[in-house]
Amino acid sequence: MNMRTLLITTTLACTAFAGFAQANETSSQAVPYHYGMPLHVGKVISMTEPSTLDCKVVTANMKYVDSVSGKPAEITYLKFSDACSYQN
Repeated sequence: MNMRTLLITTTLACTAFAGFAQANETSSQAVPYHYGMPLHVGKVISMTEPSTLDCKVVTANMKYVDSVSGKPAEITYLKFSDACSYQN
């Protein structure tokens, strides 16, 4: 077996295992926020909410990196939609 072939095969195998590990970490369920719940947000990855033209309460979603464990986490919370900022 050629050394170059062995090196390429090893690299591809390591990449595949890293991809599987990352896919398992990011497939967590979002936890609903409740008042007083401690949040350890190290870095916000994304914040999303459904788009609406009406001023109403919507369920928003925040993905972040936990500052204690260093793992990705996800939380849902209730908030007024962005449309409320533009309506009087």
